[in-house]
Amino acid sequence: MSRRFFLFGLGFAGRVIARHLLAAGWSVAGTSRSGDITALPGPDLPGPDLPGPDLPGIDLLAFDREHRLPAGALDGVTAVLSAVPPDDLGDPVLDAMGAAIQAQAPGWIGYLSTTGVYGDHGGGWVDETTPPTPGLDRSRRRLAAERAWQALPAHIFRLAGIYGPGRSALDTVRAGQARRIVKPGQVFSRIHVEDIAAAIVASLARPDPGAIYNLCDDDPAPPQEVIAEACRLLGVAPPPELSWEEAKARLSPMALSFYADNKRVSNRRMKQELGVELQYPGFREGLKAILAGDLTLS
Repeated sequence: MSRRFFLFGLGFAGRVIARHLLAAGWSVAGTSRSGDITALPGPDLPGPDLPGPDLPGIDLLAFDREHRLPAGALDGVTAVLSAVPPDDLGDPVLDAMGAAIQAQAPGWIGYLSTTGVYGDHGGGWVDETTPPTPGLDRSRRRLAAERAWQALPAHIFRLAGIYGPGRSALDTVRAGQARRIVKPGQVFSRIHVEDIAAAIVASLARPDPGAIYNLCDDDPAPPQEVIAEACRLLGVAPPPELSWEEAKARLSPMALSFYADNKRVSNRRMKQELGVELQYPGFREGLKAILAGDLTLS
């Protein structure tokens, strides 16, 4: 039986998902805005562990509101995943390709959303039964996109803060951009990009259209602890702590917005219903593995 996967948005997470799918025997096609793989964000580690600059084995197409897919691009597709965020006009994928996806009727449809749709819970726990109360405009757009995708119906994956090789606290420290901002009681949940890919593959094996899953690790933690651990692993002195009052005067509006929500995200459904066993249950394990991989490559 043919297993053809189409992935809208071959960005940081999308490329790792694509690699996992290839390893699982899927044929994979995907999109970037330009169709140029050299412009894609994310780690560039050619070899058996990650597709190199040309992503061998993947059909790459350009797609955004100005670049529509050619007719027949979804022919034979049995699974579709969108990692494309909504814009001010709505969801670009559904606006341009929603009818085509419905006509193709793939057996599995997924959408990558964000735990930002839960809004602020003062450091309390949230799970998939918690009513979304997004406080930021971008999170409200995400929730609207979720609901549109659910009508297909799609599997909804709410991702915590994503990190991995080339995009972690280790890179922030090395770049001299690390800050240990202390906002009392503030925690963030996060997820290693490899565990995101594992959850997608697990869902393909256990489809439940319309289901919502939080993708996050077991260890919601204050951001300053993550920076301190990265410094410890690199053998450098951590930057001085910066109080929240001091930080507010220095951070950009976008950076400040990340501190607007404070919550701990439960991953119980991901584990129980998809059978996912996290490779990196906390940031300490994740950062240690990233550094070990960096040392191996050097």
